Amino acid sequence: MAQAPTTIGFDADDTLWQNEQFFRMTQERFAELLSDFAPPDHLMERLLAAEKRNLGHYGFGVKGFVLSMIETAIEVTDERVPASVIQGLLHAGQDMLRHPIHLLPHARETVEELAADYRILLITKGDLLDQERKLAQSGLGDLFDGVEIVSNKTPAVYQEVFTRHGDGPGRALMVGNSLRSDVIPAIEAGAWGVYVPHGLTWELERAEPPQDHERYHELSDLGTLPALVASLD
Repeated sequence: MAQAPTTIGFDADDTLWQNEQFFRMTQERFAELLSDFAPPDHLMERLLAAEKRNLGHYGFGVKGFVLSMIETAIEVTDERVPASVIQGLLHAGQDMLRHPIHLLPHARETVEELAADYRILLITKGDLLDQERKLAQSGLGDLFDGVEIVSNKTPAVYQEVFTRHGDGPGRALMVGNSLRSDVIPAIEAGAWGVYVPHGLTWELERAEPPQDHERYHELSDLGTLPALVASLD
């Protein structure tokens, strides 16, 4: 019989605070900046392909996104993109890095409640400085027993993190809005995976939910997480 969880990991972006909406807003700005220089057809598909192609070079986060926008702008204009457009894309990225944090519903009270009885970890990926900035602005930093900003989320990463900070993945639970990054690899490592959908999901984070797995759970919002965790005791 499985033992109850002692460690709970939280994803950050679009689990505890808003993130994807700022990428979508910047994509609209990207299209506007290129509207006089390239046809709009398949522009977003070209950008997504560049993001996917560049993950191995730049990793996840705003900086890689900005570089992918610049690369796409060069490609779709046959290397004729004006310097003013490149400058506009750089400014758009800088705006993203300055955007204030907006916590999602129930984020604060849920983390506070669970922190009283469990080891609480923040496990996120993206730009180091940007993630540190967002955590500091969130006001949640003191609630976490450990913070891990990783280049990618794999079963091996979850195995190592939950072993180093807790009692191993078998007694850990991971909460997030991405099936591909937060839920499936955590379950593959031996942990529980709790999926809390967000209204906006980056295409590269989509996956099919492991509905039949005994350690998979889906919640409508973070407010019901404490009851779920209690039911696993």
